[in-house]
Amino acid sequence: MSQTNREWVITEYSGISGLELREYTPADAGPGEVRLRTEAFALNWGDMDLMQGRYSFNFSQLPARIGCEAVGIVDQIGEGVTNIEMGARYCTLPYFYDMKGASGDTVLIDARYLTKAPDGLSAVEAGSIWMQFMTAYYPIAELAKAGPGVNILVTAATSTAGSSALQIGKMRGANMIGTSRFDYNRDYLREAGASHVYFGEGEGLPDAIMEFTGGEGVHAVFDSIGAGMIAQYSKALAKNAQIFTYGTLDEKLPELPMMDLYQANATFKPYSLFNYIEDAAWKEKGLGFVYAALASGQIQPFVDKVFPMEEYKQAWAYLREPRKSHGKVMIKVSD
Repeated sequence: MSQTNREWVITEYSGISGLELREYTPADAGPGEVRLRTEAFALNWGDMDLMQGRYSFNFSQLPARIGCEAVGIVDQIGEGVTNIEMGARYCTLPYFYDMKGASGDTVLIDARYLTKAPDGLSAVEAGSIWMQFMTAYYPIAELAKAGPGVNILVTAATSTAGSSALQIGKMRGANMIGTSRFDYNRDYLREAGASHVYFGEGEGLPDAIMEFTGGEGVHAVFDSIGAGMIAQYSKALAKNAQIFTYGTLDEKLPELPMMDLYQANATFKPYSLFNYIEDAAWKEKGLGFVYAALASGQIQPFVDKVFPMEEYKQAWAYLREPRKSHGKVMIKVSD
């Protein structure tokens, strides 16, 4: 490994404009840590929130790296680490990463947040799956108990986590309802697992939900939008419904429609995958699901576009555009 490497860092909380590519000297793996030689890393909407100072945490100092989803080859193992194979390919799991982000030629990570890359996948494919499928797995499969007779609404369903939620709900036999602003996404959402699709900004959504659910309403909502939709779908909640909010694509925190929540005896739950990764038992459940579903062909990696390391800013600009193609946007660091 060369003595100098490249890393993208955020220098101020201003989004894409605050990004800077610089050289650095890799640090050694400390106790409990593993160092990866990065092959690829992913872009996620939560990273953009963090780059704009709108996330659930800020960095302890700037400049700092962005991202918590990478794949690479183990080139150094710290003291006390067991069950990690030198020279093997591993993926990072989403975690509260602070000053140890993924956007560099090497990644230092606590060994607890590593998992072996699934067999039969390229590096880019292996690095694309964990955030999207594990983000969707816990609310859809474990908390909402997706299955026959369960109605689940997924907002912004063309997002990677949204389409993953549709796939998982379909696997479990639930009635999955996806939303999108654009009618051209209809076929994609149907193929992903949507039983029904709503198009629009929220107008007429309660009536559509009641039609799609035979008048019962939705038992769970997987919502990444924020303020923009909750006051619409809240009028079509089934009794004891659960709302899982995990993002603010409209850049506004939701204002709770309390009267609707009272009437439905509904639960509003701010949700972060990181908390489930921190819990060893929950983590193993999620990993077991992803490995098994991949092996059986029930889920598969879907990468939209791959950019080289030097084009990180362009990759972000692409991710923010309305797209007719869907899937993960990835940065390829090395072969």
